[in-house]
Amino acid sequence: MSESPLHATLRRHVEGGTVPGAVGLVARGADVEVVTVGDLDTEGSAPMTRESIFRIASITKPITAAALLMLVDEGRIGLGDPVAEWLPELAKPMVVRTPASPVDDVVPAERAVTVEDLLSFRAGWGLPDDFTLPAAQALFAVQDHSRPFQDWPDPDTWLGLLAQVPMLHQPGEAWLYGTSSALQGILAARVSGRTLPGFLAERIFEPLGMRDTAFEVPVSKRDRFTSSYAPAEDGTLRLTDTPDGDYSRVPRFPSGGGGLVSTADDWLAFARLLLNAGVAPGGRRLLSATSVSRMTTNHLTAAQRERASLFLEGQGWGYGGQVDVTPADPWNVPGRYGWVGGTGTTAHLVPATGTVTVLLTQAAMTGPSPQAVMRDFWRVTA
Repeated sequence: MSESPLHATLRRHVEGGTVPGAVGLVARGADVEVVTVGDLDTEGSAPMTRESIFRIASITKPITAAALLMLVDEGRIGLGDPVAEWLPELAKPMVVRTPASPVDDVVPAERAVTVEDLLSFRAGWGLPDDFTLPAAQALFAVQDHSRPFQDWPDPDTWLGLLAQVPMLHQPGEAWLYGTSSALQGILAARVSGRTLPGFLAERIFEPLGMRDTAFEVPVSKRDRFTSSYAPAEDGTLRLTDTPDGDYSRVPRFPSGGGGLVSTADDWLAFARLLLNAGVAPGGRRLLSATSVSRMTTNHLTAAQRERASLFLEGQGWGYGGQVDVTPADPWNVPGRYGWVGGTGTTAHLVPATGTVTVLLTQAAMTGPSPQAVMRDFWRVTA
């Protein structure tokens, strides 16, 4: 039997040493192709399988957005509601006078931050294209992704620290990366009266049969859990976490922005919920069709997209994920929704065709630009 183009593509990257292993999934309706190559770690202790568990990083973000929208659907919180009702720490935010201003040259926010601002990443906090801006540097000190979530403060303490960082832009003005998803997770927890891990498990993971998606990996599953790596300066891979490391217990900060572990099939189950307009297998509605539409529709103006070109590469943003608006590359189908994760993951769905693509690797990105293995995966599955 001849090797599929997807298998050949992923095998080439494993043999080239850029990733120890990979799981690639492409679903077109009921037709699902899953390719596994390489091993769970650089030692080759066990081969990669379809059931391998990965730190999925920022492809957590769409799941968190969906969870918050479930509370919107129930009328427990509204898109136009000020988040300060639930996050009083953020009741009186300050904004730097200009993006380049020092952090002590501030003015009050012109209006309250709303739930919709968080969902569309236009809250005023987040990473800009220029990381050297003083307010961005101040944010890095609070939103420190060089540290595992085990070492972050608890959500309440973290929120108090964030409140001391001035916003880079007025609410609603600009798309800024990342911070809003962490805030969405805290907001969903406070509105629901649950922990975020408990809320996601009850409302999304259990109904969809996402049995391996969580903020921790129990001992019974660690033989399927990959090690995690980052590229070293000499081109080799440097070990950053082991199966018995940072995910051996629920972290102090369960991040809605990037804290989950999962499998390719679990993310496929979530994608199919969106493709089915919010209805789970068996006919149970988890999310309104309106909320799914809002998630997968671009909310940014052309000018906002342009200012976020480092992250979005000219594309748009829905709630929790990118929405393609221009066919810049063969894989950029207008309406394609999804995102990438800094640990070497990417997942997308195309509502018009019912296609889902998921790539899971254990080698971290070195910046906002997608890795060669991601682009090659998108190209071969387009």
